[in-house]
Amino acid sequence: MPHLAHARLSRSPLTLALLALLAPLAQASGTETPAEPRTPTDLDRVEVVAQRYLPDYATRKTRSATRTETPLLDVPQAVTVVTDKLIADQAMSSLADTFRYLPGIGVAQGEGNRDTPVLRGTSSTADFFVDGIRDDVQYIRDVYNLERVEALKGPNGMIFGRGGSGGVINRITRKADGDDHRAASLQFGSGNRRRGTLDYGTGIGATAGFRVNAVYEDSESFRDGFELERYGINPTFGVDLGERTRLQVSYERFHDERVADRGVPSLHGRPLDVDPSTFFGNPAQSPVEATVDAIDAVIEHDFSDDLSLRNHLRWADYDKFYQNVFPGAVDAVAQTVSISAYNQATQRRNLFNQTDLVWDTATAGVRHTVLAGAEFGRQVTDNVRMTGYFGAPGSTATSVRVPLASPTTGIVPLFRQSATDADNHGEATVAAVYVQDQIEFTPQWQAIIGLRHDDFRVDLRNNRTGATYRSDDGLLSPRAGLVFKPRDNVSLYASYSMAHQPRAGEQLASLSASNASLDPETFRNREIGAKWDVRPQLQASLAVYRLDRGNVAITDPADPTRMVLVDGQTTEGVEIGIAGRITDAWQLMGGYAYQDGEITTTQSATAVAGNR
Repeated sequence: MPHLAHARLSRSPLTLALLALLAPLAQASGTETPAEPRTPTDLDRVEVVAQRYLPDYATRKTRSATRTETPLLDVPQAVTVVTDKLIADQAMSSLADTFRYLPGIGVAQGEGNRDTPVLRGTSSTADFFVDGIRDDVQYIRDVYNLERVEALKGPNGMIFGRGGSGGVINRITRKADGDDHRAASLQFGSGNRRRGTLDYGTGIGATAGFRVNAVYEDSESFRDGFELERYGINPTFGVDLGERTRLQVSYERFHDERVADRGVPSLHGRPLDVDPSTFFGNPAQSPVEATVDAIDAVIEHDFSDDLSLRNHLRWADYDKFYQNVFPGAVDAVAQTVSISAYNQATQRRNLFNQTDLVWDTATAGVRHTVLAGAEFGRQVTDNVRMTGYFGAPGSTATSVRVPLASPTTGIVPLFRQSATDADNHGEATVAAVYVQDQIEFTPQWQAIIGLRHDDFRVDLRNNRTGATYRSDDGLLSPRAGLVFKPRDNVSLYASYSMAHQPRAGEQLASLSASNASLDPETFRNREIGAKWDVRPQLQASLAVYRLDRGNVAITDPADPTRMVLVDGQTTEGVEIGIAGRITDAWQLMGGYAYQDGEITTTQSATAVAGNR
């Protein structure tokens, strides 16, 4: 090939290889190769541009806040995201671990058997979602299959429906994307901590992919008698059904088994000064078991570049049981502590379907991203609670005192239903429609306006008495926000949102003859804030808010036979967050929150107006 030696073929190495193969074939067929050109020829150059993948603590966009792919900079709401990179770097194993990095969100004990975040002053056991759909049973969640955890602060009724009074926690799971994924982790630590995870994914041809995430943990802790064993597996499959249609199907089975640890009792307003390893109660009689089976199917279709449809179907079956033999009041004189007990079983079957239609259009130079959608759901719940009695069979003693010197007891209570223990069967249905418009007037000015209507119905039967109760609520949830961007990387916003909590309560079992006809509680949030992309991979945010809780039901002071609705509490606060990459070697995730809450109307002997 001497006559090709002077040609500068900068198109690609593949070109040289092809010519080298073709020249001998041409000579063999009697065809002469082209004569050497008199001057070198510069051919077109192929330039490959790539960005090194550096998993970050910062997230550029979210779909959760608006149901459309929207830059966080353009969302008029405080949103904090914990990515899988931070989860891995901090060796997190439970959802509660992520709450430490979510300003404005605290953690309650949850009686040692469930996640209980406190969002802007309002505790919740049900404001949890997976890929935008409810996951509201009380259990302790893992993070083994998560791409990220998103905390959307303030009422979120327009996007998520009922509840979400102080905010919601939305988990985004890993999907089969056709790429190769090969990751595993092993953890060993104090308290006999032993945990392993697996993330394996691969492509199937050019149009499909498979991925599976799994976890197994068998650990103890610093507390004597505590044990934890859990496992989870989450296979997913994705396939392109043509050029414009994508289907994702996943299944998850998750099982968590542990001892309910209620912690250390208090004395004179402080935790009792004892060895931290001391278990108060009976660990052998305090089991917690939760099993979740869930199937998700998501289909997306692009009618055009400007019009798309998405449908998400989720079926989930929950089986939860927990039992507590736990401490109560301490008698400092007698040096004893009270021990009580109860258990509760909950079975729930959820079926939800969401459909979103998104249309990008422009009118008179104003751009619109219009969302129209509907959600339908049905939840069937059975729950039974029993009280622990101490002493001989037939005893009515619901507590026993044990010495503070040996508060870990082997006493086994007898469990039976008291006159007020729950034994319920409930059915809840929801049919909702919503519409939202994200408006871009100019590159500097944007707005978002949305409205959702839920027809939410609950039928509850008390199996002990045969009594039935029903509530039927029409929930109207608006949102509005205005965004001003003085620079491409800075946004200032103001927003208003509202959410409702029906009388059935978070766990759909609180209906009674006295409250079934009452209007739902209301939560109204007013917020201003700023967001700043300090650099492309470093984000900072600031939010100032006021959250008002209304329609709180209390006993009428003038008539103890009836209930009245009053304004309940006000929470004001400020939240600051920062997340992202400082250099190639350093990343940062941090936040600060200050909250000031006040009870505005006396609700009971302990919830008095003016309490802060």
